[in-house]
Amino acid sequence: MLNKSYGMKDGFLIGGILIIVGLLLQLIDGPVVWDVFRWPINGIVLVGFLTLIAVTFLLRKKVRVFQFIGTYKAAIPALVYTVVLTIIMGLTRQTMDGEWLHNMLSFWPFVLIYMYVAVILGQIILRRIQQFSNWRRDIPFMLNHLGLFVAMTTATLGNADMQRLKMITVVGETEWRALTSQQQIMELPITIELKKFIFETYDDGSPRRFASDIQIQTKAGKTIQTIVDVNKPVEVDGWKIYQYGYDTEMGADSQVSILELVSDPWLPLVYTGIYMMLAGAVCMFLFGGAKRRQIETKED
Repeated sequence: MLNKSYGMKDGFLIGGILIIVGLLLQLIDGPVVWDVFRWPINGIVLVGFLTLIAVTFLLRKKVRVFQFIGTYKAAIPALVYTVVLTIIMGLTRQTMDGEWLHNMLSFWPFVLIYMYVAVILGQIILRRIQQFSNWRRDIPFMLNHLGLFVAMTTATLGNADMQRLKMITVVGETEWRALTSQQQIMELPITIELKKFIFETYDDGSPRRFASDIQIQTKAGKTIQTIVDVNKPVEVDGWKIYQYGYDTEMGADSQVSILELVSDPWLPLVYTGIYMMLAGAVCMFLFGGAKRRQIETKED
């Protein structure tokens, strides 16, 4: 079985088995609990995952199923499953406390297929490194695929360390506590004082703009006076502060402003992966253009 020749049907079969295993895990154990993977657990998992990819690559000549994982016959079915699940995610309402298809990021079949695609991608990257021969062709390929791998893995594992909190501030009062999605109180390393709530309306009286004039005190003792507007967050000590809401009954006279604070320490790594893919696209354009000019010169 381990030494048989694999084809596209086997790729769909492997993906189907992962879907079934995922459904069983969802039924028996519930959704993926990402909080379990908080640092340093997610760092250990990342090292283990990279080791798994390296081992399967080194053993590919002895175990054909490992060799198969790095081929298009495995990649295409895996991508089909990924696209289908992603479309389902786009068509169903996603919530943090949703179940099954309503929280795809914690849905075992989606997570297992996602991991399988990352393993395939890792195998393809290692194979191209081993066969590196033409820098004009291989560098764009490496940037695109390695960038995608970095973005995928860090976005997934970093999800456990992301914090999204709500802080209720009152004019003239200093606040350092915020609420988690489970309504638990969390103390922050920064304090925020609401100086003034800003509320502007259109001629018909409907809200046009609402924002918060706040003073932030950092752990290092730095004082920052700024305005947090909708879709214009302020970033302080790794926290992004968003304008979230206010006392709608009071409207322009509201003395309360609700802020959302988001911390995502793995985000720079995700951006690194994205920038690598952009660099790969630029290299493809530049190298491709140079190659076309060489061909045109020879024809002339």
